[in-house]
Amino acid sequence: MFQAHCRQVALRFVQKRLQGLADEYRPGVPRSITDDHVEAVVVKTLTEKPKDATHWSTRGMAKATGMSQPTISRIWKAFGLKPWLEDTFKLSSDPLFIDKVRDVVGLYMNPPERAVVLCVDEKTQVQALDRTQPVFPLLPGTPERRSYDYVRHGTIDLYAALNLASGMVIHQLTARHRAIEFKKFLEAIDKAVPQGLEIHVVLDNSSTHKTPAIHRWLLRHPRFHLHFTPTYSSWMNLVWVNRPWVARLAVAV
Repeated sequence: MFQAHCRQVALRFVQKRLQGLADEYRPGVPRSITDDHVEAVVVKTLTEKPKDATHWSTRGMAKATGMSQPTISRIWKAFGLKPWLEDTFKLSSDPLFIDKVRDVVGLYMNPPERAVVLCVDEKTQVQALDRTQPVFPLLPGTPERRSYDYVRHGTIDLYAALNLASGMVIHQLTARHRAIEFKKFLEAIDKAVPQGLEIHVVLDNSSTHKTPAIHRWLLRHPRFHLHFTPTYSSWMNLVWVNRPWVARLAVAV
């Protein structure tokens, strides 16, 4: 048997040289899961719901189709199916949706010269919490430790303005969320941005941004230009795209 195998290898070497030394293709065990089986699983996943659950599980689908749970897992992975996940969406009802998108995106893609573009928004009702005991500092072999319980000190609002070019953030904490606080934040921006530069502000359609007091303040500060995102389109405001750093900023200040 071994000699016969050696003769076959030698023959392949003579015919194909080095490529002939590789093992020949072996078909192996025939497939037990055909394309029809795979199609049935995919169609059932997409069009049906289990009677005793809100969505399919691999074990539930395996029981319903007579296949194994690992087989169902491989099929779902191959087709990118995750029945346990859900996502939400919201359609904007803004009649000027296209115009506002073009305005904001155009500002991002081609900022005007001698101007700063600031993405402004506020994070409301941030809990002001304090630990009941002082924090124990970090030591070799011991992590920083803080007490499990805490004391509530009400809520605060965090205003933030992200500079599109530099990534720097102007921030301010306020006790309430009114047009008065928003005007104070605009004044803080006015002081932080060097004179001689125009200020383009991207913000949402909150009522606190459109009061008569705000309009009067803007008339006295003509270098401010407001660009409103479409309704239900907060995803266009870059200041809140990365939520984790917002939470860290709220804790830090």
